[in-house]
Amino acid sequence: MKTNENKTSPVAWVPTLYFAMGLPFVALSMVSVLMFSDLNISNTQIAFWTSLIMLPWTLKPLWSPILEIFKTKKFFVITTQMVTGLAFALVALSLPLPGFFTYSIALMGVIALSGATHDIAADGVYMTELDNQQQAKFIGWQGAFYNLAKVLTNGGLVFLAGDLKDHFGPVKAWMIIMLICAALMILASFYHMHIIPSRAKSTRQVTFKESMTELWEVIRSFFQKKYIARYIIFIILYRFAEGFAMKIVPLFLKAPVAEGGLGLSVQKIGLVYGTFGAAAFILGSVLGGYFIAKRGLSRTLFILCCTFNIPFVVYFLLSAYQPDNILIIGSAIVFEYFGYGFGFVGLMLFMMQQIAPGSHQMSHYAFATGIMNLGVMLPGMLSGWLSDFVGYQHFFIWVLIAAIPAFIATWYVPFTYKDQQK
Repeated sequence: MKTNENKTSPVAWVPTLYFAMGLPFVALSMVSVLMFSDLNISNTQIAFWTSLIMLPWTLKPLWSPILEIFKTKKFFVITTQMVTGLAFALVALSLPLPGFFTYSIALMGVIALSGATHDIAADGVYMTELDNQQQAKFIGWQGAFYNLAKVLTNGGLVFLAGDLKDHFGPVKAWMIIMLICAALMILASFYHMHIIPSRAKSTRQVTFKESMTELWEVIRSFFQKKYIARYIIFIILYRFAEGFAMKIVPLFLKAPVAEGGLGLSVQKIGLVYGTFGAAAFILGSVLGGYFIAKRGLSRTLFILCCTFNIPFVVYFLLSAYQPDNILIIGSAIVFEYFGYGFGFVGLMLFMMQQIAPGSHQMSHYAFATGIMNLGVMLPGMLSGWLSDFVGYQHFFIWVLIAAIPAFIATWYVPFTYKDQQK
């Protein structure tokens, strides 16, 4: 049995595993914003609750050691995919109910907890079942199919929702979309049940007490790192402006012109924001990686920060002039997303090379990304209230102001380790 499993090519399960990782995250963080907008929930409520439910992705390092104690990583992958799929189905069934917002947000909280646990287990399977050479070989497949989930979910499914809305109304349209998400996750669970290889049990047996002791050591050593306070400030401020913008941009694109928005249909948002924008993000990420590889992170980090934050000016310009030309709007979004992808890799690589190194490299990287996500979540929770209070145009002026601390933090951030010349 083990021989047959070992012969299973990673091509058969790495792409689907990371597609299943990306789908719930994108559905909750981005697609749900448009869904609730179609169902007449206020921007304040949408931004606050769709930001808050993302908390498990910030806190997931805290329960990752517990997964070492029970069952196998494959077990948690399959179980969480099934739970996520069933929860999506229940979200769909909740939408026609009078108190649908309360029920759907609670169920999305379950999806977030399940999805964050799935991420831990999926990365564990990847690192357990593949040797170092295979891990390097298939790392590109991870990013490609995670982003494919983003294109399909925030692009294809949003576009489909807009089309279905014209025929069935918003409630039934979004019920169908949530059921499609449910079906994809349940199918992934059954597929991975048979295709993902599995080592019988972790070779490292630990008790709960030992696991908690190790967790405390990981946390203690993280906060004892050189420059850690300045690093935490840096990783929070780098994406601070994005934290305000990310929930409001799709709402701004959809809002009527009379209310300061651009009045785009859901189909057009799915096309230009979810598809072409996501494609520009992927291209920017690839080119940003090559740019860093050629010049080194320490020499390029401030340029990357500028590339990440300055393009948010396009949303101020769109809010000021409110063009009705989809080519102009689409070009602005593609420009912003390209800069987003190009600059984002700088932050990720900084956390890998300057914060993570040491005896708990993987855990410390997880803590750094958790703090980063918290830094995006908190301004996101306030963004809906602020945009409702000041209007879209003044809100995007605030986004540009909120980017200024990122430039200062990046300019002065110290480097513990020199760039690796390789």
